[in-house]
Amino acid sequence: MSDYLGYFEQNQGELLAFLTRMVEHESPTHDKAAVDRYGLFLSAAFGALGAEVETIPQERYGDHYRLTFDPPGGASEPEQLTVLCHLDTVCAIGELARRPIRVEGERMYGPGIYDMKGGTALVLFALRALREAGLSPRRRVVVLLTGEEEIGSPTSRALIEEEARKSAVVLCVEPPVAPGGNLKTARKGVGRFTMTIAGRASHAGAAHAEGINAITELAHQTLALAALTDYDLGTTVNVGLVRGGTRANVVPAEAHAEIDLRVATVAEGERVVPAILALAPVVPGATVRVTGGLNRPPMERTPAIGELFERARTLGATFGYEVSEAATGGGSDGQFAAALGIPTLDGLGINGDGAHADHEHILTDTLAPRGALIAALLHTL
Repeated sequence: MSDYLGYFEQNQGELLAFLTRMVEHESPTHDKAAVDRYGLFLSAAFGALGAEVETIPQERYGDHYRLTFDPPGGASEPEQLTVLCHLDTVCAIGELARRPIRVEGERMYGPGIYDMKGGTALVLFALRALREAGLSPRRRVVVLLTGEEEIGSPTSRALIEEEARKSAVVLCVEPPVAPGGNLKTARKGVGRFTMTIAGRASHAGAAHAEGINAITELAHQTLALAALTDYDLGTTVNVGLVRGGTRANVVPAEAHAEIDLRVATVAEGERVVPAILALAPVVPGATVRVTGGLNRPPMERTPAIGELFERARTLGATFGYEVSEAATGGGSDGQFAAALGIPTLDGLGINGDGAHADHEHILTDTLAPRGALIAALLHTL
């Protein structure tokens, strides 16, 4: 086995310099031009390693890129290995000026550095490590760079599923579980719903009885939604945003709510989603309309995912790195692949903390073993 760890230790300075350039390309999801500039920069770096670069243009969000690496002598396995990365971040243009890149000990701070520019940098340098060592993966490697993961991947899901169906294995370099760096072998499914309630407006003093209070109906529905939460099953239903009414002296005719659902299993999704969509009014005369559904399916820890994790743990042990696993409630593109039955390993990015927060950072002393693990997986799977 090649000295992957040594390669990353020797090239850590260069990797961090390149990662700095990545972070300097601010790429908020809703700024297509910014995401496209970053995508061109990053896809060119993969292209310099020999990738066949295909741009998949988008109208509203950033373009996607399919980067294909074919082993020089041809793949020895028919199915490919797909790596999932996303270009976009939640950080607005100007965030870098507010909290510039800085290094404090082993912590390197910067917007988007942990979620997920650091993980993408590891993939780039892992492929470079294999190339410089004269090593070829057993499979065709396809790296996807997508432009709108942070809002649920509305335009890239079909592309991800298309490539996943061709794959023996899918790797996702989202951040690991903080702070320990656990790989993610299970994720909760994520649902989003909008509730719209219609009542009837009237004067709150002179004609209160003639009104139908939409906010009162919303209160009943909020309690009904909360009752669907089951911590033992890993199910949570959260009414996170409500609005309604016009003035204190008017019986409100309308009310609205935004709802978040998390489920650990497909079976729970099949139980809870219909229950939310079937909610009926309590206040006489009110109407309730609910739209939405699961945006990301659950990633359950199947035996195949368990075997893939054990493979990663064994590879890590060859260079003294202990690999652990955990389940998480957050969502990622890896769930689309796992839902198709493809063995998927998530959370392969650099250790750190603070995704979507001011203290977002990576731990640079974990860069070498995390990069070595990705290189070993790309080479041997």
